[in-house]
Amino acid sequence: MTPDVEALAEQVRAGKRGAVARAITLVESSRPDHRSAARMLVAELAEQSASAPTVPRVGISGVPGVGKSTFIETLGTHLTGQGLKVGVLAVDPSSVRTGGSVLGDKTRMARLSADPSAYIRPSPSAGTLGGVARATAQAMVVLEAAGYDVLLVETVGVGQSEVTVAGMVDTFLFLTLARTGDQLQGIKKGILEIADVIAVNKADDRETETRGAAKELAGALRFVHRGSKGWVPPVLTCSGLTGQGVAEVWEQVVAHRSSLGETGLAGKRAEQQLDFTWSLVRDELEQRLRQSPGVRAVRDEVRSEVLAGRLQATTAADRIIAAFDGSPAGSAEGAEGAEGAEG
Repeated sequence: MTPDVEALAEQVRAGKRGAVARAITLVESSRPDHRSAARMLVAELAEQSASAPTVPRVGISGVPGVGKSTFIETLGTHLTGQGLKVGVLAVDPSSVRTGGSVLGDKTRMARLSADPSAYIRPSPSAGTLGGVARATAQAMVVLEAAGYDVLLVETVGVGQSEVTVAGMVDTFLFLTLARTGDQLQGIKKGILEIADVIAVNKADDRETETRGAAKELAGALRFVHRGSKGWVPPVLTCSGLTGQGVAEVWEQVVAHRSSLGETGLAGKRAEQQLDFTWSLVRDELEQRLRQSPGVRAVRDEVRSEVLAGRLQATTAADRIIAAFDGSPAGSAEGAEGAEGAEG
């Protein structure tokens, strides 16, 4: 059943948690009628909140085992303690085989999830970066319209999804650990290039090693950003478990956002909107490709031919595209798929 978009938007703006949940479920849905309704909903919410103060959007990622959920719970509790409403979007990895996901963030953030000033939404990545971009960007609009003062986006891990999320937030916070002799092991240069603030977590466990790791990372960042006159990411130490240094990390997040200035932040958001536009186009085209009658007609044959070694991948791809172009789904009809770039 397609929801009443105007009624849902009104309930979201009233801050009703049930309506917020239904709205985010709507923007995550892959059903064509839901996708259309979601575009209408996001457009209305974005228009209503256009004149509101810009809500900080912060992406948080880190190496495996770094304690992201513990850190986010501590940071979120710190922020709600200051009278702020905090929305957390936790992108959960989906199985590429079954599409299922764990969605255990409310279990890992039990204290924050019970806080009336916080809203935690674990969302499946659905196996596609396009799905992450579309659902997460639109969910942020929903939370902003519902009156949340800070948005925290926890990402899946270290990889391309981090680049995707970094392109939707104002500040990207990277968490890492102290590792004897190989502090930089596993941290790709690309991550250092997109990080705005870096924190070495679990300082309560190995304080000396943590400070050493922070010093080494600071040196690496000076090399990465050599010659730059702009913001150079600070490296701090903290403990999500005890709360040590978490307030200082947040101060640096605020400082980074302030360094952008009003014009710089507006420009960054505008560039993100343009990137999001093309992300929506790619996501919509992929959906149309999957649903195309022409593609369905040749898919099994192409699969058999490729697996048998009788058809090269390039030729197979050309055949699928030709089938798509020749079907109604591949025509210009229904071109509204590129609409709704109000993320």
